[in-house]
Amino acid sequence: MMEPVGAPATAPAAPQNPLLEYLGIRLVSWEVGLATFTLAVEPRHLNLQRRLQGGVIATLLDVACGYAGLRVEPGKPPVSGLTLMLNTAFSAGVSTGTVTAMGRVIGGGRSIYFATGEVLAEDGSLIASAQGAFRRASSHG
Repeated sequence: MMEPVGAPATAPAAPQNPLLEYLGIRLVSWEVGLATFTLAVEPRHLNLQRRLQGGVIATLLDVACGYAGLRVEPGKPPVSGLTLMLNTAFSAGVSTGTVTAMGRVIGGGRSIYFATGEVLAEDGSLIASAQGAFRRASSHG
C-alpha cells in the first residue's frame, strides 16, 4: 500500500474542478508523479447500504491517478488530461470519517502515462485500488 502523505501548511494550487468542489474532495498534496486528495464522508456520499458510494470512490481514484501525471516542473506550461482506462477493485466499505486517495505515476511517456492509486480509511485500511491509463494534453487544446 502507498504511505499517506502529510498535508503541507497550505494546499497546492490545482485546476478548478467544479465536480470535486461539489463533492467536497480536497487536494492535500500534489507533486510531479504523486497526488493526494481527501474526502470527509457525509450522508450525501452514502449509498442505500449507508456505505461510501462506489461512484464516489471511483471518482477519488480517477482524480488521484489523473492528477499525479499532470503536475509539471516550475516554469513549464500546465497540462490537462483525460482518462483512457481505469480498472477499479473495491476491498471494503466505509460509512464515516475521512478517506484519503493517493495516486502515483508508474510509467509511460510524454503523452500517455500509467498510474496506480488507493483509497484508504482513517485507520489505514484499504477501501479500493485502481490502475489506469491517462493522456496528457496542453492546457490550450
